[in-house]
Amino acid sequence: MLTPEYLHALQNLPLAARRAAEGLLHGAHLSRRKGAGMEFSQYRPYQPGDDLRRLDWRLAARSDRYYLRESEVDTSLVVHLVLDATASMNHQDDNGLSKLHYGRLLCAALAYVATQQGDAVSLTILHPGGLRHLPPRADARQLSRLYHALETTEAAGQFPDSATLAPLTARRQPALTICVSDLYEASGEIERLLTRLRAASGEVLLLHLMARNELDFTFKGAITFEDLETGQQLQLDAGQQRRAWQQHLQQWLRDTAQRARSHGFDYHQLSTAEPLTGALREFLRRRARG
Repeated sequence: MLTPEYLHALQNLPLAARRAAEGLLHGAHLSRRKGAGMEFSQYRPYQPGDDLRRLDWRLAARSDRYYLRESEVDTSLVVHLVLDATASMNHQDDNGLSKLHYGRLLCAALAYVATQQGDAVSLTILHPGGLRHLPPRADARQLSRLYHALETTEAAGQFPDSATLAPLTARRQPALTICVSDLYEASGEIERLLTRLRAASGEVLLLHLMARNELDFTFKGAITFEDLETGQQLQLDAGQQRRAWQQHLQQWLRDTAQRARSHGFDYHQLSTAEPLTGALREFLRRRARG
């Protein structure tokens, strides 16, 4: 299993994405939709504006009616990647890997897998300076665009306001939205955005990213915690507070998962210490349910 530290150390996002996906795509099923591919599926009546090259002229000569040959192709859906790039994603695990580093690797690998499956991929990076959005495309250069956007992203500030987020949900387009976030929010703003995205696109896979030192509370002695988004500080003794911290965290994780599922999201918790394989398999399972 390739560790996230190893993939990050490659300092080559395209290579890391390919390596992370190795072995997962073998035998993966491609969903199918009607289109202009090679395998014949059915006829349908001609409509103004249709491509005349797809007309069946022999059938037209026999029936005096115009029909198009519909076929099946292997492009099946739009995958919309949403990466949280607010300041809390700068939190580093004991391995030196930040949540943003892991999120970049994960989004790159998801984009690679989706592209290999024939899907159109889009990317939205959320930060207070405004949305960075690449619309969905399935052309050969889209991966390069996505990799560049991810490589040049830095985490900063708080979650964008509702006016900044409005363009994301203004247009309804069927898609599988995959959000990578630590879900640290002030007043439910991430939950509201994902609820609107689900209404606009249909499906949401929420990948909740946590650092292992948060989950296991590996801190020792007197320590000062700082909220990376507000600057608020909290001083405590790690040994005295470990049990209470872990109890509070586990309750928050249970509540978060329950709320996400009550909104109809597919929820999956990740650790920055885990290989990317689990999240990629979750995507492929969700895609296969289609």
